[in-house]
Amino acid sequence: MEDSSAAYIYAIQILAILILLLLSALFSASEVAFFSLRPAERERLQSQKSHAAMNILKCLENPEKLLATILILNNTVNIAIVILSTYLTTGLLDHQTYPVLSFLVEVVVITFVIVLVGEIMPKIFATRNNMKVIHLMAPALRFGMLLLSPIIYPLTNSSQFVRRHMQRVGTGISVDDLSNALEITSASLNEERKMLEGIVKFGNIEVCQIMKPRLDIVAVNWHDDFARILSMVIDSGYSRLPVYEDTLDNIKGILLAKDLFPYVGEKPDFNWQGLIKPAYFVPETKKIDDLLTEFQRNKVHLAIVVDEHGGTSGLVTMEDILEEIVGEIEDESDTEEEKLYKKLSANCWLFEAKISMNDFCKVIQLPYDIFEHVPGNYETLAGFVLELTGEIPAKGTKIDYQNLTFEVENVDKKRIRQIKVWVNEPHKHERKKTDNNPKNK
Repeated sequence: MEDSSAAYIYAIQILAILILLLLSALFSASEVAFFSLRPAERERLQSQKSHAAMNILKCLENPEKLLATILILNNTVNIAIVILSTYLTTGLLDHQTYPVLSFLVEVVVITFVIVLVGEIMPKIFATRNNMKVIHLMAPALRFGMLLLSPIIYPLTNSSQFVRRHMQRVGTGISVDDLSNALEITSASLNEERKMLEGIVKFGNIEVCQIMKPRLDIVAVNWHDDFARILSMVIDSGYSRLPVYEDTLDNIKGILLAKDLFPYVGEKPDFNWQGLIKPAYFVPETKKIDDLLTEFQRNKVHLAIVVDEHGGTSGLVTMEDILEEIVGEIEDESDTEEEKLYKKLSANCWLFEAKISMNDFCKVIQLPYDIFEHVPGNYETLAGFVLELTGEIPAKGTKIDYQNLTFEVENVDKKRIRQIKVWVNEPHKHERKKTDNNPKNK
């Protein structure tokens, strides 16, 4: 009778441990699922207006409280697993007879099971199925946040106090401070200074400032035959080409030139579309330091830049990003025609109008913020001139801005192509009051 009673107790303890392991797995999965939620997924939840979506958004309103709830519940469950497991092994194994075996079971085996079943496996599952986990756990965590509020409140307040204290004792060195320090370095370290300036400003540059604009994208049509594709790849000299169907706003993927080499002898009707790799899309406002990290993590070298409506704005490559630090990178495929500027004299340059304002400032060594007085969403030199004139200017039109003089050198009906720029004197950081509008000229 006692044996059957003991076996019944052991069975209940094992069942309780399994249930607690399941709870530990769910709490661990919740931590990853909630804090890996992307902005697009959050916007989708906000548009649903369902009770489940509202529950999830309520949890996300206070991420510190949510994290504290998950950690308290998870650690409580793990402690309960350890206590029950120790109690179970004490009844099944004689510590005096099997001290080593008891130690291995209570410490090594139980810890391994908790880490594997309660941490690693659920977190891997949650990274791939975060929305399923979030919908499953949101009601329980919402209730837990309310129930544990008396415990969570002092914890979150103490963490905020520590964070504020750490911020007060920080160095307080800003990007502007670093830039000013670089300006007073020795002139003999010009190249090193340029690289350091690129690193300092790196985190403030957006993708739209360095991307190749839509009009300059070389892309292949989904419906072109194989012979046409080979010809475009050879003529362009690019190793990666976007593939579109009907319009550049409908990018189907990226075609790698090296993937075509084994099929060079194939007939024109060869199904080259099967070689296309998925395209990587980024918004115009993404910072290039974040994009560089994503390029490294996802092992990609080219991204399609999209605007707020999902249309294609341009493309950006790994080379474009690295050039912001090390300067212009030229390889054997670069030609003289591809250069975006030519220095005509000590204070005069001829620019391709499509050059980005970021690159323009680097060429003539001006701070980017001197153009902040001209409103608008321009990203290129052509866009800046159009903002000043309010129309497509005629060839020969001159526009003055601060110490700069812009002359339209080449223009067609729809687009400014080349602009000549003179730097008349050191910039004064204020816009001239006269001769600013070409209509007055």
